[in-house]
Amino acid sequence: MTLPVYFISHGGGPWPYMPEAARANAALAASLRDIPRQLGRRPSAILMVSAHWEAPQFTVSTAAAPGMLYDYYGFPAHTYQVRYPAPGSPELARRVLAHLRDAGLPAGHDDERGFDHGAFVPAYVMYPDADVPMVQLSLRSGYDPQEHLALGRALAPLRNDDVLILGSGLSYHNLRVMGPAGALPSARFDEWLQQVVVDGPVEERAAQLRQWAAAPAARQAHPREDHLIPLMVAAGAAESESAVCVYHETTAFGGITASSFRFGATPAPGG
Repeated sequence: MTLPVYFISHGGGPWPYMPEAARANAALAASLRDIPRQLGRRPSAILMVSAHWEAPQFTVSTAAAPGMLYDYYGFPAHTYQVRYPAPGSPELARRVLAHLRDAGLPAGHDDERGFDHGAFVPAYVMYPDADVPMVQLSLRSGYDPQEHLALGRALAPLRNDDVLILGSGLSYHNLRVMGPAGALPSARFDEWLQQVVVDGPVEERAAQLRQWAAAPAARQAHPREDHLIPLMVAAGAAESESAVCVYHETTAFGGITASSFRFGATPAPGG
C-alpha cells in the first residue's frame, strides 16, 4: 500500500539532545515517535524536504554518507558534536532528479551537503538507530507555492516504492513574536490551516494553499515562509487524498499553537 506523506512541525533547534528542551517538547516527540507505528513497516528511505535548505533550483543531496550541518546558534556545546549517521541513498537521489526533470522543474544535486537540523532532529526522534537511509531535497528560492505543489506531484510516484516523503518545517514560525505574544496569531493561522488541510474539500485544498498569504494572521505567522512551504510539497504529493492532524498543541514555545499533518491513509498492519 502507498505510504502517506507528512508535514511535520520540527520544533526549535536541537531540542531532543537537551533534557529540559526534550521535556518541553514531549507532545511533539510523542507525535514523531508515533509515525513509524502509523506506517506499520519500515520505509525503504526517507526523502526529507527541510525548511532549512533553500537553493536557486531544487537540489538533492547525493552523498552516500552525509555529514552534519549544525545550522543553529547559541546552544550547548555538546549539541555541535551530535551525530545522526543515517546513510544517504545516491540511487534514490538519482530517481528524484529524474522525476523533477521529467516534470520540467529546475533541478540539481549537491554531493557534499550534510543533514541540517530540520532533517536530523525529527529523524532522530522517529528512527533513533539511524537505520533508514535519508536523502534531503531543498526548497527553491522565491518560495512559490504553486511550484512547490508541483514538486510534490513530481515526487508522488516514490510513495509506491515505500519512500517516506516528509516536509519538515513549522506551522508557525515568527521568532520575533513567540510565547504569549504569539498565542493569538498562531491560533488564528492554525484555525485556517485546519479548515483548509483537514476539514475543507480536498479538491479545493491546493487552490487555498496557493493563497495562503491571504489567510488570517498569515504574515504574522510566517513573515518569511520558509517553514510553511514544505507543507505545499506534502500536499502536492498527496493532492487527491484526505489529511488528518497528527500533532496539535497550544503551548509550544511558551504559548504557540503548532500542528503537523498526515496526507493519505496509513498502510494496513504488516501491509
